Amino acid sequence: MNPVEIIKFKRNNFPLTKDQIKFFIEGYINGEVTEYQMSAFLMAVYFNGMNDEETFHLTQIMLDSGETVDLNFLNMPKVDKHSTGGVGDKTSIIIAPLVASCGIAVPMISGRGLGHTGGTLDKLESIPGFNVNYSIKDFKKIIERIGAVMIGQTPELAPADKKIYALRDVTATVECIPLITSSIMSKKLAEGADALVFDIKIGNGANLPEHEKSLELAEKLLSISKKFGKKAIAILTDMEQPLGKKIGNWLEVEECIEIMNGAFVPDINKLNNVLCGAMIYLGGKANSMEDGEKIAGQKLMDKSAYRKFLEMVKTQNGDVNYVKDWANYKRAKYKKEIVAEEDGFVSKMTAMDFGFAAIELGSGRKKLDDKVDYLSGIILHKKVGNEVKKGTVLCELYADNEQKLLNGNRRLAGAVRISKQKPVERKLIIDILLS
Repeated sequence: MNPVEIIKFKRNNFPLTKDQIKFFIEGYINGEVTEYQMSAFLMAVYFNGMNDEETFHLTQIMLDSGETVDLNFLNMPKVDKHSTGGVGDKTSIIIAPLVASCGIAVPMISGRGLGHTGGTLDKLESIPGFNVNYSIKDFKKIIERIGAVMIGQTPELAPADKKIYALRDVTATVECIPLITSSIMSKKLAEGADALVFDIKIGNGANLPEHEKSLELAEKLLSISKKFGKKAIAILTDMEQPLGKKIGNWLEVEECIEIMNGAFVPDINKLNNVLCGAMIYLGGKANSMEDGEKIAGQKLMDKSAYRKFLEMVKTQNGDVNYVKDWANYKRAKYKKEIVAEEDGFVSKMTAMDFGFAAIELGSGRKKLDDKVDYLSGIILHKKVGNEVKKGTVLCELYADNEQKLLNGNRRLAGAVRISKQKPVERKLIIDILLS
């Protein structure tokens, strides 16, 4: 086969065979297909898409490019959750220990920040010493010992995805349903879970803001899961405003710890319990998602989730005393308050703007080698629907120098709107799809 011929096939919108896709992907990994040829191929897929059969083959080939973790030695169900990314989306930090406390293994492989959305690995690394880099052998030891593990993608798991994703990031081909599907599924299938729950974000703060595109992605993920014999549930959730009250690495961990110690943050608690409820149901520990949701609420109330979280931090070499000291608030050096300029109701808090503002403050990266400031970020005092008076503090910005504070403040210009009328409340849980 010829790489140019395959590119031309896809450019002209013809479906590719499994052998053609395999030849191209394996050729790229071993150097026989060049980076510029892969770039052309990705753009052809971006514009013309892939049918279900092509997407399935691409996922299988990317999965087969590395090892697959066998967790059958665990005498318990194995369920994981994947989020498509959002601003202030910190639920994984609660979900992994909570679901593990129910007797379900959670083999969670997470990522770093992407664009304006934060990454679970960066959040976990805001805990001094917390290690997210483990071999497959150690990954299996940890999950056997405590029932949960949260790490980054290892070189052995779906290496084709890791190499192709890096290229997608710099060739403007990230937002492509078949490529997103194969990327997510190759990693999730490799980690050894029996069942999967997908949190598909919709709104300006999501990587796929449009409802139709997000719905298409959800259906693709469920279809591929079914073809691989995995039970799955997709939950479409709102990402028009930031999730929770805190944005930034340690700030988000801190908010999770607060919730695991009894604090109630309406949107975080609701989303967390729905996602956990789906996982507990798929893991056979509840008769329905609703029953699973009740169990999740109980595990927060009796602090089972927090105790398991501390166990996870200790096992992954994190500083447990630093976590236990969460109530003595750790903050970046410089602070600025943003206040309401008129009376009324908060009618909009553009999630994407808050995500980019957090990056300006130091919570994320503009370049691959940028150093993250773990204590920088944003604390929201008001959310959409809240009534405010002129001078009411809407949010606080934190950074380690004044210039970053200025940049973050500038990025939020126009991100918050005040109206005379109270806005119609948006649904947090938009839809739930079963495979």
